[in-house]
Amino acid sequence: MKQQLMKMLEQRKDEMIQIRRYLHEYPELSFQEEKTAQYIADFYKGKDVEIQTNVGNGYGIIVTIEGGKPGRTIGLRADFDALPIHEETDVPFKSKNEGVMHACGHDAHTAYLLVLADCLIKLKAELAGTIKVIHQHAEEVPPGGAKSIVESGVLDGVDAVYGIHLFPTNPAGDVGYHSGYSMAGRTYFKLRIQGVGGHGSSPHMANDAIVAGAHFVTSIQTVVSRRLNPFDMGVITIGSFDGKGQFNVIKDSVELEGDVRYMTTEVQELISKEIHRIAKGIEEEFGVKCELDYVPDYPPLFNDPEITAEVVAALQSSTEPEIKSVTEFPMFSGSEDFAYYAAKYPSCFFYIGSKPKGVEKPYFNHHPKWEIDEDALLVAAKAVAEVVCRG
Repeated sequence: MKQQLMKMLEQRKDEMIQIRRYLHEYPELSFQEEKTAQYIADFYKGKDVEIQTNVGNGYGIIVTIEGGKPGRTIGLRADFDALPIHEETDVPFKSKNEGVMHACGHDAHTAYLLVLADCLIKLKAELAGTIKVIHQHAEEVPPGGAKSIVESGVLDGVDAVYGIHLFPTNPAGDVGYHSGYSMAGRTYFKLRIQGVGGHGSSPHMANDAIVAGAHFVTSIQTVVSRRLNPFDMGVITIGSFDGKGQFNVIKDSVELEGDVRYMTTEVQELISKEIHRIAKGIEEEFGVKCELDYVPDYPPLFNDPEITAEVVAALQSSTEPEIKSVTEFPMFSGSEDFAYYAAKYPSCFFYIGSKPKGVEKPYFNHHPKWEIDEDALLVAAKAVAEVVCRG
């Protein structure tokens, strides 16, 4: 079956590329992927599978392939939402939806998985076990689609879940993995500081919210430098400080928004405690009122060591020429809502090189000039096929 499957994938490489280019032309934002979801559902029409649509809090789709032989139940996940980015590439299949772009490879993820799933359907009599194909909406915007799909119960009973992501830092043919905590968790926070406005000439008659806000900005940086174990990973970023006003007017209130990254739940809890403590301290020190919204979105992504070892063994033993190397990647500080699958089911999320040919310094994910080597689609399909065939 494995030889048949690999041959079928090779023969349908061009189809993967065509699907990817079509999806790239018509990207849709998170929670708005109605036409993309319809395209995916239409692809499976008439095929011998169970199709569930509108799964979770949006347009999620679950396709169940029942194999003809006993075996495990596994999930294969690909996301299909795009980003609010104006595309700046010169490709002929450039986005036709102004201000929306597939700048993270989700079009390619969907394309490879559609073709792989179709090949597995054709070979289902020889397939051991059951495969749940997870076409997931809204990876880019919290609360994301993964959490709601997990909470729906539609995946209950799966033995493992697998997912991949294209990475432009490595050429097509390179496959990367990391066992244990692999991608960072993320928290969004907003702090509103209410002071007392006044005239710039009479600061004693006011209570400057900007001064209090500036103190908060510098204070929270000490959480990483003075509260975190130096061997732990943590990042705190203030991305917005809304304090614009008149030059000679003491600001009545300011609003700050920020982002926290961490690699373990223990670090997440420590940073949360410290930021809340500092906000309370700002109230006491400056006599202002602080309203803090602190909302964890995606947890750290934990690759199950046993499942990851099985993936590595399958890939390292592969004789497929497209899979040229299998190496351990370092932990990555980006976040992924695949972490919700990994929090409930033994899982492995790994990486497929997609660096464009002839490019020394490729644009990274989420850049308006993001491009890929489309050879990576066949690499992704064969890599996941290796995992499926290992049983």
